[in-house]
Amino acid sequence: MALAWCFADEQEPYAVAVLRLLGNRTAIVPSVWPLEIANAFVAAERRGRLQPSRTAELIAEIAKLGIEVDSHTTSQAWKETLTLARRHGLSVYDAAYLELAIRESLPLATLDQALAKVARRVRLPHLAV
Repeated sequence: MALAWCFADEQEPYAVAVLRLLGNRTAIVPSVWPLEIANAFVAAERRGRLQPSRTAELIAEIAKLGIEVDSHTTSQAWKETLTLARRHGLSVYDAAYLELAIRESLPLATLDQALAKVARRVRLPHLAV
């Protein structure tokens, strides 16, 4: 989702609407999220899509958003997250988002179709915008 905010050629209406919601709401993300974002930025730099200076600007913009990093993701990794990944054929990374949304009773905001499908299957609401 956050990467769709950062790259014009990846923007989707749903992602833009979620970004607008963050103007007056807080989102919670698993602790793996900053690593995923940083990894995507460094990969984009290596492919010539971003310069390090632009990466720094994007990080500063993301830091201003109401995004809270969950402190319990790690403690769930070998428990519920692993179980969800196995049960639903997800990566452990995607299962971390699912586990967090279930644990916090929050709707899930995702552009990942496989993850969205599993969320519907477990009756987890998709964030409506």
